[in-house]
Amino acid sequence: MTPRRSRLRSWMLLARISNLPTIWTNVLAGLALTTEGPAWSSYLWLAASMSCFYTGGMFLNDAFDRDIDHRERPSRPIPAGDVSASEVFGIGFALLAAGALLLVPTPTALPWGLALGVAIVVYDMRHKGSRLGPFVMGLCRGLVYCTVAAAVAVVTPVVLLAAAGLTAYVAGLTQVAKLAGASARWLVPALIAGISLVDAALVAFHAPLVLAAAAVLGFPLTLFLQRFVPGD
Repeated sequence: MTPRRSRLRSWMLLARISNLPTIWTNVLAGLALTTEGPAWSSYLWLAASMSCFYTGGMFLNDAFDRDIDHRERPSRPIPAGDVSASEVFGIGFALLAAGALLLVPTPTALPWGLALGVAIVVYDMRHKGSRLGPFVMGLCRGLVYCTVAAAVAVVTPVVLLAAAGLTAYVAGLTQVAKLAGASARWLVPALIAGISLVDAALVAFHAPLVLAAAAVLGFPLTLFLQRFVPGD
């Protein structure tokens, strides 16, 4: 009989915390894209907000997929009996609320944050069997750029174009994940980590290269963390 995981370990798996460096580099890129110059003093609280949205979405992903996971991924925390679905739902929605609350002091960003929250819930509820699932997943990432930019300046056409590019990248990797199957399990984590390289390229065009180098570090950091906490 497989021993039950600790609650902390279960939460780490549910949150897919190994992918958080890609969220932090998303925030770097979103700040770099602002026309008024990067407001780096805002980085920490925006990174905290976006991290709440991301981890909340990951919790809800497992909560909504619990019946499928019982059949296809019985080692996930809910079907394994490590945590209850009600607990995971509660934590997931609480994290989304925390992400939105962190945006309340910046009314220009709050609508974008609420749109992000809606997109996350729609994806988690409907992505299985939906052709639009990969697009909605990508949209969630693209909205991070828009939310961050709106928090410190305005959402310009440049920001929207960058968000569209990130949306396409993430939608593509989501489609790859569906098609690759077990034969290419290594590919999806690498593509997820590659989000930081997309961010780094954008930062390099709009901010000092030292910040682009910091974004590049998100790639190996994500791959390293995925060795301990799977990110898919």
